[in-house]
Amino acid sequence: MMTNLIDSLQRIIALSPEEKETVTSLFKEKTYKKGDFFLAEGQVCKQVGFVIKGLLRYYINHDGEDKTYDFAQENNFVCNYESFLPQTSSTKNIQALEDCEMLQISFTDLQLFYQSVSGAERFGRVVIEQVFVQTLQDLSSFYTDTPELRYEKFLKRHPGLLQRISQYHIASYVGVKPQSLSRIRKRIFTEK
Repeated sequence: MMTNLIDSLQRIIALSPEEKETVTSLFKEKTYKKGDFFLAEGQVCKQVGFVIKGLLRYYINHDGEDKTYDFAQENNFVCNYESFLPQTSSTKNIQALEDCEMLQISFTDLQLFYQSVSGAERFGRVVIEQVFVQTLQDLSSFYTDTPELRYEKFLKRHPGLLQRISQYHIASYVGVKPQSLSRIRKRIFTEK
């Protein structure tokens, strides 16, 4: 399980054998069943997860309706940084869409990771920068792109997920009702 995490870290920073042992000691294995919450609205996000196997969705419940805004799959980090960094209650949910195997690090152990592993703070900065840029792109897309273009971007960003995610969740992510998504899909696939 730890190999994928070590590989992911080493794409950005070098790790000595001792630092690999530190990583191994700080990240703990955790499983979630389909439907379980990594984080529920109102809770404080106390962990950063690394997905070994499975799929999760990020969503907000707005007036009784779920609004999906992202997905996380294998080799992705999972966290609501808006709650995790200041250690405040979350207004968002992160829920398993499949059974998941993860490696998790607590807020306290992450601080230890930053202190004990040279380059760890750089790694954290790079990850947060990527999250920040993706968030800005998603926000801009929601206001400027048509639902059809947002669906096409979904397909490019998450190429292997079409068969793993329900049409309901994809429609929510794109910002349309499932019936509208069916029409969009029909147009796109008839044009090809």
